[in-house]
Amino acid sequence: MRTVAWVAGLIFVLDQITKYWVVQVLDLKTVRSIEVLPPYLNLEMAWNTGINFGAFAGASKWIWIAVALVIVAAVLWWVRTDPQGRWQKISAGLLVGGALGNVIDRLIYGAVADFLNMSCCGFTNPTSFNVADIAVFIGAFGMVVFSGDSKKAA
Repeated sequence: MRTVAWVAGLIFVLDQITKYWVVQVLDLKTVRSIEVLPPYLNLEMAWNTGINFGAFAGASKWIWIAVALVIVAAVLWWVRTDPQGRWQKISAGLLVGGALGNVIDRLIYGAVADFLNMSCCGFTNPTSFNVADIAVFIGAFGMVVFSGDSKKAA
């Protein structure tokens, strides 16, 4: 579980540092948009009160905090009771760190601070995301890929 904790801690800190930098230092909450490498990478402030892509935005922040904490607990239980190796633990750490990063946003700001916007090849992406979102996505994918039937893994 040490690997899970280290990865989760690293992702959590990286996520919170980037959000602080973008929201407070660059003042993206006021500026709203900064072109970095247009159209491929821009900083676009978005306050997400829902889940991915703003779905279910009308629900209470406490519901999403509870859902995230239940998911974190379930992932930690899964890794503890059915360990599958280093990559599963790294994936779990990514998911846990990202989920907790977004929980903190909901507690501090009332919504998740999304700011990364990537577009390409004539497609303009209308949504923004953050480091925690990337970690949750990769972590969830890794949990599926690297967690198999322990009888087959042995």
